Amino acid sequence: MKARRDVYQAIADPTRRAIINMIANEPHNVNSIAEKFDMTRQAISLHIKILTDCGLIAIQQQGRDRICKAHLEQLSEVAVWVEQYRQHYERKLDSLENYLEKLKKERHGKPKK
Repeated sequence: MKARRDVYQAIADPTRRAIINMIANEPHNVNSIAEKFDMTRQAISLHIKILTDCGLIAIQQQGRDRICKAHLEQLSEVAVWVEQYRQHYERKLDSLENYLEKLKKERHGKPKK
């Protein structure tokens, strides 16, 4: 059984992130996606396959076109993961701000020579 790719693998690559951005608001066919990149159609197809394996896009056949539609619900997993680190760094920055404020008060409280 093949291991399923995860959403982190999908967003790790800038080309895949660009593809996600491209189709987030409007579905595109594979050819129109490939035209936007300076790489082979085969390379774009591989990126699209990874995005499909991760569940971030679905492909529908419409006549001769393969239409890519975004399914961005999977990105909520990433948002939750990132949020915990955002909170961590906000606490660190709050501590730094408090420390700097304390230093500022100490300096203004000392008599000048």
